[in-house]
Amino acid sequence: MGFPSYSFSGKSKLNTYIQKEILEANPKQLLIKTYDNAIINCQRKDIARTNRAIQELINSLRFESEPEKEISTGLLKLYLFCQDQMRNSKYEIVSKILTELRQTWLEAFNSAN
Repeated sequence: MGFPSYSFSGKSKLNTYIQKEILEANPKQLLIKTYDNAIINCQRKDIARTNRAIQELINSLRFESEPEKEISTGLLKLYLFCQDQMRNSKYEIVSKILTELRQTWLEAFNSAN
């Protein structure tokens, strides 16, 4: 999975902190951070950054095994729907879907532990 696109203008200490946090994050943490990035940028109505974060979520999908393929296909449809809704300025719909998916992943991670 790729890294979410964080951009800071001249805030090198904060930028260094974020870079360190991302580099030390495990895949579960990166997934949640990518959702956070998408949700925040959606709420800011930043179409380009939201779509970049959603594209990172798409890039992280795996289709190797049958269970992975089934889950990833469903997520892919939702992500593509979100990108389409962003192009149509339907920010509330996208924010709601991404927030619910983020919550579902957190619950899945917590129940696995």
